[in-house]
Amino acid sequence: MTGVIAFIGLGHMGGPMAANLAAAGHRVLGFDLVPHARAAASAAGVEIADSAATAAAGADVVITMLPAGRHVLALYRDEGLLAAARPGTLFIDCSTIDVADARTAHELAVAAGHRALDAPVSGGVVGAEAATLTFMAGGGEAEFARAEPLLAATGKKAVHCGGAGAGQAAKICNNMILGISMIAVSEAFVLGESLGLSHQALYDVASTASGQCWALTTNCPVPGPVPASPANREYRPGFAAPLMAKDLGLAANALRAGGIDAGLGLRAADMYAAFAEASGAAQDFSGIVHVLRDAAARAPKGTTP
Repeated sequence: MTGVIAFIGLGHMGGPMAANLAAAGHRVLGFDLVPHARAAASAAGVEIADSAATAAAGADVVITMLPAGRHVLALYRDEGLLAAARPGTLFIDCSTIDVADARTAHELAVAAGHRALDAPVSGGVVGAEAATLTFMAGGGEAEFARAEPLLAATGKKAVHCGGAGAGQAAKICNNMILGISMIAVSEAFVLGESLGLSHQALYDVASTASGQCWALTTNCPVPGPVPASPANREYRPGFAAPLMAKDLGLAANALRAGGIDAGLGLRAADMYAAFAEASGAAQDFSGIVHVLRDAAARAPKGTTP
């Protein structure tokens, strides 16, 4: 697909994504409120516009990567992004936001004479930099087909999940699995420690047995078994705890709105919210193992029957 791409939101995720699009030969007009983000994107081949509306006015496709639904809706509705774009522009929102907000954004774009796709991502900053993200897309089949070449330049896989909001639905369901899995893996290592089992021994068994999962084999929460995991880098984030807390909060909102009794998902949301607000604010989400270890150390020891 040829044409000009506007990329709004050039932060830790959006910056590398925009750079990969430019490296693939696309003309990318970028904008971000943060001067450092604009400078980094410019150095990577992105043309910097003086506003989001200016970028959109000259584009065939507008991609947004923003912190929350309120930012997307404000940009669409209150800050003139939709009004600035030419009729028929394809709007792709890659932010992770509430499903209801994604559907509202879709409706606003269509009402303004445009096309829309929600396409949140999985893979974190590492995936954004390496162009190995997975996209979960919601919207029409024609919109997805048009977006696919762009998604391919910034990721390794794109899945059309259904209509408007379906991409966001898939994202929060996936990350609910991930959050719960990381807690389970961390609890297992803490239990293993209490029983005198080495990290490596537990890993060698579980990684090739029925306990195998991504949280164990790729993002192992203890140092040693997986050299590339954040645990071996003092828990510097690959996927930061506050981002996991945000995603689990969105999942919890959807669970409550749907009247779904999902005790593990709600408990995981509460645990990550507390962790992100305290010691985990600047840590990878696998650092939750410290919370579990500390809680185990404080708990009264039981007696053997």
